[in-house]
Amino acid sequence: MIGSVIRAAAFAVFFLAVSFGSAPAQQRGQHQPGQFDFYVLALSWSPSFCLDTAERGREAREQCDSGRPYSFVVHGLWPQYERGFPRECQMPPPRLNRELMTSMLDIMPAPRLVYHQWDKHGTCSGLSPQAYFELVRKARKAVTIPETYVSPKAVLSVTPDEVEEAFVKVNPGLTRAGVAVTCGGTRLGEVRVCMSKDLKFRDCAEVDRRACRRDKLSMPPVRGG
Repeated sequence: MIGSVIRAAAFAVFFLAVSFGSAPAQQRGQHQPGQFDFYVLALSWSPSFCLDTAERGREAREQCDSGRPYSFVVHGLWPQYERGFPRECQMPPPRLNRELMTSMLDIMPAPRLVYHQWDKHGTCSGLSPQAYFELVRKARKAVTIPETYVSPKAVLSVTPDEVEEAFVKVNPGLTRAGVAVTCGGTRLGEVRVCMSKDLKFRDCAEVDRRACRRDKLSMPPVRGG
């Protein structure tokens, strides 16, 4: 009887050590501001977003009205763990002032998008709102868009591999293991670029595994103009 109790106690100590003492830092520090491994810069193909939104009977006037020829826009700059990601790390989140939000509309063309990205992802960066959105802008400037995708006037038929390869070709240091194309149905959705905390390109196995696997995708042309 005593031997059984001792064995049970020893097992409990072992279990706790494995569960907590040996857990990776990313698990122990989940959802803590500043405790993450790298960023993903998500670049949304705006024409696809606008068509998808219209087909669902919704409106996105700031981004999708005619005469607003957006191509790739910033969806967000997302802190990531090697597996998984933090979200909503400060509740309630520090409020954004309107001037800061407005300053981002050239690359994130909807107020709700800017506010949402700060609340969900920016609060996990460990940065102030001003510093976070300055970093968003620096990350966007660090990525060159291939000329073919800057402002197409007709529908493009592409493969995910072609788009990834085009980005790799014009961004020295970026590899195929550090960029992923996503899709919504048969349309290209986003290009996601993995970057270190100091905005150097880096590989990201989990993001790469979640890439679109379709053979062909369409890229609708920019709207208006």
